[in-house]
Amino acid sequence: MDKAVILARGLGTRMQRADAAAALDGRQAAMARSGLKAMIPIGRPFLDYVLSALAAAGYRRVCLVIGPEHDAVRDYYQAPGRAERLRLEFAVQDRPRGTADAVAAAATFAAADPVLVINSDNYYPLEALRALREQSGPAVAVFDEQSMLAGSNIPADRLQRFAAARIDAGGYMCGVLEKPDAAVWAALPRPIWLSMNCWRFGPAIFDACRAIGRSPRGELELTDAVQYAIDVLGERFRAVLVRQPVLDLTTQSDVAAVQARLAGVEVRF
Repeated sequence: MDKAVILARGLGTRMQRADAAAALDGRQAAMARSGLKAMIPIGRPFLDYVLSALAAAGYRRVCLVIGPEHDAVRDYYQAPGRAERLRLEFAVQDRPRGTADAVAAAATFAAADPVLVINSDNYYPLEALRALREQSGPAVAVFDEQSMLAGSNIPADRLQRFAAARIDAGGYMCGVLEKPDAAVWAALPRPIWLSMNCWRFGPAIFDACRAIGRSPRGELELTDAVQYAIDVLGERFRAVLVRQPVLDLTTQSDVAAVQARLAGVEVRF
């Protein structure tokens, strides 16, 4: 397994919201206003760090799912000599119809091969990226709540709005609990394992992405496609338990904290 798909099409509406306390420099502020989170400079574009981690984990072919307006991404990564260890390709999601639609845009790139699928605004630990390569079938990396609280930049109140994975006695994910309210969160068995959109998929996921309808939010949701793959297609997703944090670049207030945590990280992709 050497293929990875990075979902970089999002509108970045939360990143676009002005935050006077964030103290962004001019380049960071300009990119934040554009909503293109992956290209916010953290010394260099944030996406460079994500790609470097993939290269270190053994991935060699990466598809960036972008919008038709994202020439800045394509131009930057197609510059001669930009990538040494990775072969970068692009897939275009015409309109922002949701994460399942974004994954479906990479079907030609994936072909019949297993692929890693991750967000462009998260920096995942090497342990998770390597562990998914070592699986023999579909899998999902899930992250320990306490490790996230201790090492991530995500505050506790926001962390509780992430999806909690439901894991059966055999160690497989049987579903995802999206955005549980405070009472449900408090009642969840400990430890809580969070899904941060870090998946190993086989070709069945593309059938699932094409089969689902829109969610109440009006989007084609990847979590709905995963549930369809489990319930209808008989897919089983091994839950890879990770006790390392994920960094999250969602709002302008995240920029300084992520920059501090990535200081000194070598980038080579």
